[in-house]
Amino acid sequence: MSFLTLTHVQKSFGPVQVVKDFNMSIEKGEFISFLGPSGCGKTTILRMIAGFETPSGGTISINGKSQQNLRPNQRNIGMVFQAYALFPNMNVAENVAFGLKVAGAPKTEIAARVKEMLGLIRLDHLADRYPYQMSGGQQQRVALARALAPKPQVLLLDEPLSALDAKIRVSLREEIRAIQQKLGITTVFVTHDQEEALSISDRIVVMNAGKADQIGTPFEVYNTPATRFVASFVGTLNVIEAKVVDPASNRVAIGDQQLTLRHSIAAFKAGDPISLAMRPETGSLAESAEGDTALTGKVVSAHFLGSVIRTRMDLGGSTISFDMFNNPGLLPPAAGETVTLRFAASDLLVLLD
Repeated sequence: MSFLTLTHVQKSFGPVQVVKDFNMSIEKGEFISFLGPSGCGKTTILRMIAGFETPSGGTISINGKSQQNLRPNQRNIGMVFQAYALFPNMNVAENVAFGLKVAGAPKTEIAARVKEMLGLIRLDHLADRYPYQMSGGQQQRVALARALAPKPQVLLLDEPLSALDAKIRVSLREEIRAIQQKLGITTVFVTHDQEEALSISDRIVVMNAGKADQIGTPFEVYNTPATRFVASFVGTLNVIEAKVVDPASNRVAIGDQQLTLRHSIAAFKAGDPISLAMRPETGSLAESAEGDTALTGKVVSAHFLGSVIRTRMDLGGSTISFDMFNNPGLLPPAAGETVTLRFAASDLLVLLD
């Protein structure tokens, strides 16, 4: 049986419906990321799980128990916010102990748990420091330890890394994931950063205008997006406008070039416009590259991005980008040069909405 279940959950603020008939079952110990742009409803769902917002409709249950009439402090949920929200007049140990003291735990139990949590986040040597004496990354680790100290059944994280610089974000997200796996705690993580969601999640919920456009593993969401929105929001994407030549044989035309798709287009008619999607890392310029499909065009520009070179190619009416690994011994193609990109037909996805 699923551990955390949301069934037909809705939320409206006045006439505006911000969450629309949301359904999801989360297994015990899963790490779920809600990914989407601002205003898509992801934080509202998190706040309804926590009890800070009341659903306009639907039910939320944890371990088979409805949370409908429970206040936030009755739900045994740990929450980490974007702002560190540490008590400035308390040192690290006192901040971590706060929830346990409120719950009336014995002093010996509190001391042992605080020591365990500070060891877990590797800050036991800073137990006597105050928040103003610590970096942002250290403060957020203390906030995480404070949320975990009372042994919550669910951990909620609301964009906890967005206030940190890029390098610290990467190391801290890996640390959060390692701690979550060690404790086996069911975790819901809200972010608008696709790299964060892809790198640490068991499953991703891609939110769009109050609903889930797709729920799947990072591999599924990236490689087989369910909608045009998911395809464009997760990762970098080329959208290529084409025309159907023969729907029975999956034949399409991109400018004056024709190719056969691996995906069925039987629902279209000859002459219909059709949108295709392709990731920039797809394909190669090497003549020996594996692939049953090719597109030829002229190079518009090549941009050096460190490990990769992103090249833009004109197909005669539409422009696509593709990535090449940086090879110090091989110059990238020059603007105006005619090149052929070889790739597998299955790498071209049909966008239906």
